[in-house]
Amino acid sequence: MRLKSLVLTASLALLICACGANSKEAESVTSSEVTEETKAVEESSDNSAAAGAINTKSVTTQVSTVASKESISFETVDETIYVQGDNVNLRSKPDSTSEKITAFNKGEELKRIGRSEKWSKVMYKDKEAYISSEFVSTQKPKVEETQAQSQVSDGAEIGLNPSWKYADFSKINSGKAKMYKASGNRKNKVVCVNAGHGTSGGSSVKTLSHPDSTPKVTGGTTAAGQVTSIAVSGGMTFADGTSEASVTLAMAKVLKNELLSRGYDVLMIRESDDVQLDNIARTVIANNNADCHLALHWDSTSSNKGAFYMSVPNVASYRAMEPVASNWQKHHRLGDSVISGLRGVGTKIFSNGSLEMDLTQTSYSTIPSIDIELGDKASSHDESVLKNHAKGIADGLDAFFAQ
Repeated sequence: MRLKSLVLTASLALLICACGANSKEAESVTSSEVTEETKAVEESSDNSAAAGAINTKSVTTQVSTVASKESISFETVDETIYVQGDNVNLRSKPDSTSEKITAFNKGEELKRIGRSEKWSKVMYKDKEAYISSEFVSTQKPKVEETQAQSQVSDGAEIGLNPSWKYADFSKINSGKAKMYKASGNRKNKVVCVNAGHGTSGGSSVKTLSHPDSTPKVTGGTTAAGQVTSIAVSGGMTFADGTSEASVTLAMAKVLKNELLSRGYDVLMIRESDDVQLDNIARTVIANNNADCHLALHWDSTSSNKGAFYMSVPNVASYRAMEPVASNWQKHHRLGDSVISGLRGVGTKIFSNGSLEMDLTQTSYSTIPSIDIELGDKASSHDESVLKNHAKGIADGLDAFFAQ
């Protein structure tokens, strides 16, 4: 009996120890699981906190950016301002890194509708745009004649100077242009009036299409892909049998008188049936003696299509080539202004007023320059029509130089 009691006691002790061990093991596992779970929760909390911090930072940055942009407040004004320097950029936003719309030169006029310390809000082509207030003023600057203009007297004949940029690309250049100066109310602006065509032998000579020797990007008198172009084409013949060259000359003479009456000086490229100046020579003479260049033409179609100007092709490589890169936007501003002036006097306008064309003229122009097509073979070209065209063109030039 005593032996049985001892055995029972020992068994009970062993059972208690085993239970204790199992209890400790279970406690250990539970503790370990809790520890890992807690760690995971803590990491999750840390990550959430970090994410929250990042998001908060992002939101704060965005708010700060918006606040920064909104911090530019503009005082409402309605006044005329004038550009005080050359090549002053007009931008889409009051930020020097924003898109450049165009550039203005000294003396050009703008309408200001808002003013801040650093930026002026202006209207350009019926849209809001921005220009640095540092380079504008309500005071109109005095625009002096350039040295080249002041050295040229009324009635002076001007030939191609071989030292002028791009002069060496010309092959027909023995002719002379002629300068006419306004007698009163002078604007100190020279308009080059180029009566298209009218160079004997010009169609049998070729010059480089582009100063960098790249091929043409559009067709025209010379096909696309050609590295050389006809120096001066002979022009078309109107439906009534009149040569285009004679009509462009008549138009040039009427326009000269209109411009002189408004105070513009006029550089006439051609005043007779034949002038020995190819398109490059005409362009280079204009570059060095005028503020803008208008080449007068009529198109070779027969639909009485209306007037338009030859705009610069939207081809990246062409618009990146100098001097096109620095001037194509100015060409377009001039073209748009002239078309607007013509539309204002009732001239029929073709489409939106422009047609893309790769021309020798604009490929070498360093001043605002356009080929303006005043109609086509079927268009009327009597004296009254030419006088009306002249008024419209002059109105367009007034607007262009007032921008």
